[in-house]
Amino acid sequence: MEATIALPALVAIIAIALAFDFINGLHDAANSIATVVSTRVLPPKWAVAWAAFFNFIAFLFFGLHVAETVGTGIVQPSVIDPAIIVSALLGAILWNLITWWLGLPSSSSHALIGGLAGAALAKAGIDGLAMAGFSKTAVAIVGSPLIGFALAVTVMISLSWVLRRATPFMVDRGFRHFQLLSAALYSLGHGGNDAQKTMGIIAVLLYSQGYLGDTFYVPFWVILAAQCAMGLGTLMGGWRIVKTMGSKITDLKPFQGFCAETAGAMTLFGATWLGIPVSTTHTITGSIVGVGSVKRQSAVRWGLAGTIVWAWIFTIPAAGLISAGCYWLISAL
Repeated sequence: MEATIALPALVAIIAIALAFDFINGLHDAANSIATVVSTRVLPPKWAVAWAAFFNFIAFLFFGLHVAETVGTGIVQPSVIDPAIIVSALLGAILWNLITWWLGLPSSSSHALIGGLAGAALAKAGIDGLAMAGFSKTAVAIVGSPLIGFALAVTVMISLSWVLRRATPFMVDRGFRHFQLLSAALYSLGHGGNDAQKTMGIIAVLLYSQGYLGDTFYVPFWVILAAQCAMGLGTLMGGWRIVKTMGSKITDLKPFQGFCAETAGAMTLFGATWLGIPVSTTHTITGSIVGVGSVKRQSAVRWGLAGTIVWAWIFTIPAAGLISAGCYWLISAL
């Protein structure tokens, strides 16, 4: 397979992919730090540093199954070309920026999936999609927050029973320390699942241009670049969304924060090992709603939760439409 675009153009597209990864970290910083900031276990500047570190080292703990799914399992590899990659990234970036500005915790992951699907449909119609992988990811839109919700409820009820004789002061003091561990685990899961999506995009671009030979794989420099970009984005924080995630959905104490993060981390670990590109945003939001509902149903601001759900529903089609428009514009030029 011979390269069809000049090296400077290839480098520019890779830079756009890493920019998406950076914005992903910026947009999804709230996923990793909202609970630990809202419970005042860590001040914001230390929380983002804590999350960024564990985002970066995530590649040491997980395989590259998610990268392989994004690279070859969403869109047919034969359809991939530089125009599709650029269009998908632009669609995802623009939708991320729109929802970041509105303070809505939408999914960067599904914005990218929607961008890929929209560009592929614009080029090749329904035959451009790898339906098995696309369907698996679509199911995860519903599955990941529900699993996060169920696990959060289970963890919180179980720990509440174990600690039923402990005083509130002892519980609060103990879980201020434990929440550092749960935040680290969640950040590992976030870095492991989300950064791999950009790895998959860059790797399939290189593969489509003949730089990887006949076998698809993810070069080590791509792994490091993607993890660095996401870690830097997390360091910049996503303060608009932190406020929504950390205090507007429900009020959290260290014990509830620990339960939400632990449930979210369990969900992300399982999905990453299975190679499913789930939404870290959906997962942690479902977990937060889960712990809030255990306290009492009125503790959850269901109106805001409903608004967030609508943002989730519109993410794939909205990013797909933007991406399709970008593809048609690029093709016309």
